Amino acid sequence: MNNDWTKLDGQMRRFSPFLRDEFRIIPPESNTLASTVATEIRALPNDIRKALLSVETVQPKDRLDELVAFQSFMDLANRSPGHPGLTRAQVITQNYVCFVYLGDACFKILRQSSPSENVTKRCAKFLTDNPVRAFRNAVAHANWKYKPDFSGLVFWSRKGADPNEPLARFEVSQQDLGFWQALSRCVAYVANTEANQK
Repeated sequence: MNNDWTKLDGQMRRFSPFLRDEFRIIPPESNTLASTVATEIRALPNDIRKALLSVETVQPKDRLDELVAFQSFMDLANRSPGHPGLTRAQVITQNYVCFVYLGDACFKILRQSSPSENVTKRCAKFLTDNPVRAFRNAVAHANWKYKPDFSGLVFWSRKGADPNEPLARFEVSQQDLGFWQALSRCVAYVANTEANQK
């Protein structure tokens, strides 16, 4: 069964200039990101595709269920804009799901399994390298806060893997963070859906 990724392609299309300029992903792929990732995952050899997101504990179907439930929460939260408590809970939940939950379980595996420099690999590489990697660690270790004007977040993380390295200060604008989150959700939803196909 092939999924129709038209709706998700449309949602991601607003990021097409960024995908073109920063990732060197040009049209038509930059205009059909979800469909492109799905096609690339389907093109993987069967043994790699089968093992891609299969682990001994949590299977793609289970992760897909969590992503669907997360989207339901996001839809609910978006219908109640302006409530500070709900907005902050939404930010925490979205950052955890997009970067901590999906990092090892999806993006690192896609980065290792995807052919060199295809669109999926470029997206997975972006989602596992700095500054997103640093943000993921800051979220996991509670080293982040809102900028005073709420235009983005400030976070602290090590730039590398050395535990003796001092924490570095980073900032991410709300606009860039919105892109990171949308890219994370798009790639993860497509990958887990495709990995769950018979």
